[in-house]
Amino acid sequence: MDAKAGFRPLPAPTHEAKEFMAYESECRSVMMPLLTELLERAVAAGWNPRTVASTLMFLSAQQVSAASEASAGG
Repeated sequence: MDAKAGFRPLPAPTHEAKEFMAYESECRSVMMPLLTELLERAVAAGWNPRTVASTLMFLSAQQVSAASEASAGG
């Protein structure tokens, strides 16, 4: 199964990361429809919305932590 199936390409940011507020707001706008769709699909499959939200937060933090460790060399 293709993990990316059903997801369209995301637009690149139009603001630089140093423009923190605009950059963050733009990221939220891009990610919200994808997150909403993922949550709706999980709930339709029978998962509890709070469990799904908690799991998404956990997995996101885990990904960032792993990426930080990899860039720090270990």
